Amino acid sequence: MVNQDILSPAPQYRKTRYFSEDFKQKKVSEIEKRMTTVAQVGKTYEVSSAAVYKWIYKYSLMRKKGIKMVVEAHSDTTRIMALQQRVAELEQLLGKKQFELDFMEKQMQAASDQYGIDLKKKRSGKPSSGSGKTGENTPIK
Repeated sequence: MVNQDILSPAPQYRKTRYFSEDFKQKKVSEIEKRMTTVAQVGKTYEVSSAAVYKWIYKYSLMRKKGIKMVVEAHSDTTRIMALQQRVAELEQLLGKKQFELDFMEKQMQAASDQYGIDLKKKRSGKPSSGSGKTGENTPIK
């Protein structure tokens, strides 16, 4: 008969570990500075991510100051800033064009008043396409 101890080795029990307050604070600081991630700390020190989040909740300086972290990809931030800059440029251009339009309308009004002609009057009908046939193709009599 086969020995049972050889087939199924005795289970290895995990040792109870305690991490110092200083160690936890250091790891939370590293996470806040983005030097490491929660997953990396958990994997390296064989700690669950829930435990690491508890450390963050307890030792985070940002939490104590009431600062909320907004996690956003760097490319999104730069894209948003570029779009805001583009909007500002377009608003400036629009303001310049509106100023030019107002100036032209005042010039037209001044010219209308000075010469007694309504320059804003819309003409009815289509503009002429020319004076008609030039006679090049018509025979001479």
